[in-house]
Amino acid sequence: MTVAARVSNIHPAGFDTIMPKTIATAAVDRLLHHSHIVLTEGTSRRLQQATNGQGVVPLAT
Repeated sequence: MTVAARVSNIHPAGFDTIMPKTIATAAVDRLLHHSHIVLTEGTSRRLQQATNGQGVVPLAT
């Protein structure tokens, strides 16, 4: 069995840019059906690191 997964920072509204619209709609429906919205406040540590030049470091191959 082969499983392919794509990791993306695409907002669910933009899923139709990486797959057909009917499949994107079904995928978003499945993902968000039992989801809970969590609102957070404060500064983003990842944004702060990225703007300080300490962004993502590629994994060694």
